[in-house]
Amino acid sequence: MTQWIGWLRRLDKDVPTAMVSILASEGSAPRGAGTRMLVTAQGQEGTIGGGQLEYRAVDQARAVLDHAPGSWRVQDYPLGPLLGQCCGGRVRLLVEHLDPAALGWLHDAEPGRMLATRLEKAGPLRTIFDRETATRQSARGPRPEAGARMVEPVGERPRPVYLFGAGHVGQAIARHMTGLPLHLAWFDTRPEQGGIDGVTVVPEEEIAACVEEAPADAAILILTHDHPLDYHLTLTALARARAAFVGLIGSSTKIARFRSRLAADGISSEALKRLTAPIGVPGVMGKEPDVIAISVCAQLLQLRGK
Repeated sequence: MTQWIGWLRRLDKDVPTAMVSILASEGSAPRGAGTRMLVTAQGQEGTIGGGQLEYRAVDQARAVLDHAPGSWRVQDYPLGPLLGQCCGGRVRLLVEHLDPAALGWLHDAEPGRMLATRLEKAGPLRTIFDRETATRQSARGPRPEAGARMVEPVGERPRPVYLFGAGHVGQAIARHMTGLPLHLAWFDTRPEQGGIDGVTVVPEEEIAACVEEAPADAAILILTHDHPLDYHLTLTALARARAAFVGLIGSSTKIARFRSRLAADGISSEALKRLTAPIGVPGVMGKEPDVIAISVCAQLLQLRGK
C-alpha cells in the first residue's frame, strides 16, 4: 500500500522526522517488507507491528533524530526472547532521519512504478523507474552498507471497485473501504444521491456502459434500489464485461429468479459461476448495513493475489 507516500507528501518540514522501513522479514513476523512508519519526538504515524519490536524501533528512530538529516542505520531484530516476543521470525529495519530536501522523487511515485533506494553516506537516495525488477532482501547475513541498492514496487495497485447503488449498504461499503487497497468508482441513477460525496449520477439508460468500461481486474458490486436495474447490470456484467468479481446483493428468492432468467437470456453455466450472490463472506450473520459492508470488504480482500 502507498499510505506512507501520502504521509511523506504531507510532511511538516519544520518537524524533524525519522522513517522506519522493514527491509526484509523472515519466518513469523508481524509485518512484511515495505511496511513503514514515521516517528517524531512527540509521536508516530503508522506501525510496523507493535510490541517490543516497535518499541525498540521507535527508540532507534528518536536516537537518529539527534544526527543530521540523511543519517541512517540498519538494525536486525530476532523476534525471540530478547524482545519478549514469541513470533520466532526476524526483521531487518532501515532507520533514517528524513531529509526534506531529498524528497523530490515523491512527485513521480505512483502505484505500478518502481522505487530504487541507494544507501549513500550522505543519506538514502531514491529514484523512480517505470520498469525494473524488484530485489528480494534477506533478514540474515551481512547488513546493507553504503552503496547497497534496493528496488521495490512503489505500492500495491488498488483494485478498482465499481459500486452500483448509493443506498444505506452502498454508503456503508464506501465508508469501510477507506484505508484499504481498493479504488472506488461509485454510481447511482437517482439525482438526489448526487449530493453524496463520491457518487456519480448516471442516467439509467447509460449506466450499463459503466459496467462495460470496468477494467479486467475490477470488482463489480450491484446493489441498486431497483430489482430490474440490478438484473440489467448483472446481465451486462456476465454477458459482456470481464471482471475479477461480480457480486449481487439480494435474498435467496431474488437470486434464484435472477439465475433462472440469466440462463434463459443466454448466460452460460460457466459465466453464471462468476456471479457471487449474495455478496459477503459466507457465515457472517446480520443484515445491518455496516455488517454487510465489512463482510463485503473482507471478501474483496480475499481477491488479493488473484
